[in-house]
Amino acid sequence: MDTHRHVSGHSPDQVEVRRSSRRRRTVSAYREGDRTIVLIPARMSVDEEQRWVSVMLDKLAAQEERRVIDDDDLARRATELSERYLQGRARPDSVRWVTNQNSRWGSCTPALGSIRLSHRLQGMPEYVIDYVLLHELAHLLVPGHGDDFWRLLDRYPRTERARGFLEGVVAAERLPYIPWLRS
Repeated sequence: MDTHRHVSGHSPDQVEVRRSSRRRRTVSAYREGDRTIVLIPARMSVDEEQRWVSVMLDKLAAQEERRVIDDDDLARRATELSERYLQGRARPDSVRWVTNQNSRWGSCTPALGSIRLSHRLQGMPEYVIDYVLLHELAHLLVPGHGDDFWRLLDRYPRTERARGFLEGVVAAERLPYIPWLRS
């Protein structure tokens, strides 16, 4: 019999463990929307489950960090996002990564139809990159950050989650470096 449960210490929409009596030794994990599904053998103890969940989350994060989106893929992604969330009305002439934006995640020059994303976004989860890209696409339609602008971004279901992720990155960058001490 298969069982499902949510991992303590994680919100239910983040990690779901699925135990299977058919699964003997292998553990696997994959992303399903906002959740991570971890598949484990039914006989595993709770301690083993917690350890494997941690290992699999680290493994998925490492895989996602290695996935780099090039400029062509970024332009294609912009087109897809515009079609999906902006009825295809935002049509940039160019979309590319830049290394000269260290205090901003992205920029848009509506007069030129250009969108630039900071290289610091590379390796972040795709939903975060999509949010920043959609943010800049929205600026092709609405200058500034007024109500009309935010109504456009509210169409993207992960807006708040992506903003929270980016706020966390900014907060972490402000923390002082404290080397780990060995006993």
